[in-house]
Amino acid sequence: MQVGIFAKTFSGTDPRTVLSAVADSGYSATQFNLACCGLPSMPDAVEAGTIAAIRDAADASGVSLVALSGTYNMAHPDAAVRDTGLRQLEVVIKAASALAIPLVTLCTGSRNAADQWAHHPDNSDPSAWRDMAAEMAKALRLAEDHGVTLGIEPEQANIVTSADDAMRLIAEMGSQRLRIVLDPANLFEAATPATARSIVARAVDTAAGHIAMAHAKDRHADGSFATAGKGIVDFPDFLGRLKSAGFDGPLVTHGLSATEAPGVAVFLKELAG
Repeated sequence: MQVGIFAKTFSGTDPRTVLSAVADSGYSATQFNLACCGLPSMPDAVEAGTIAAIRDAADASGVSLVALSGTYNMAHPDAAVRDTGLRQLEVVIKAASALAIPLVTLCTGSRNAADQWAHHPDNSDPSAWRDMAAEMAKALRLAEDHGVTLGIEPEQANIVTSADDAMRLIAEMGSQRLRIVLDPANLFEAATPATARSIVARAVDTAAGHIAMAHAKDRHADGSFATAGKGIVDFPDFLGRLKSAGFDGPLVTHGLSATEAPGVAVFLKELAG
């Protein structure tokens, strides 16, 4: 596995500065975000000069760009908001294609109009799934046109909450361009270590063969998020199961500070082998 980190962990709006910090902290890969170029994460346009600057920064730092963030609320209750997000996603997908970034990460969204990462009771309504799935079908047409894969991440506050949900969506879409981003800390909330280990193990088994990238975030027993290795996620078990399932893709950490990044790089590389 190639160990990486969210580029947004490091401050700055110059891609060379940000990617140098990624490399200096011990990472050979990154999930990039266009905010690291001084743009919105979901911009209306990306100039050719910006693409060139990102490419040059990656070459100079030796950091692989393994994913590009393209998250918007795919289940927003306002269709006009979803339409705007889809237009911006097309910009992100085109940028990923131009940079030979293989994966664009998505958010399956929430009925919460104020925060795509926040739960809403209407998330379980069948209409929320239908709206999200219709949006995903449009996104996949864009991905197929530009040779990019889309990654969905099960999250407790979103429409897709589990590996089972993710596999259901993949089956409905019938596209080889839709894969799973698996973050163990997003598969449960408050739990005992044993319960968390069981939930994560089942998710790996369910998603095996469909995982494009793994994330490395952690949780405390009370449900609050933690830096990888500081909570109750059994990372040796998680990575061992990923390996047994044939996964050899990028393992990307996030939810940590820049000062914590070097220590987490050492921790994950020892486990990833």
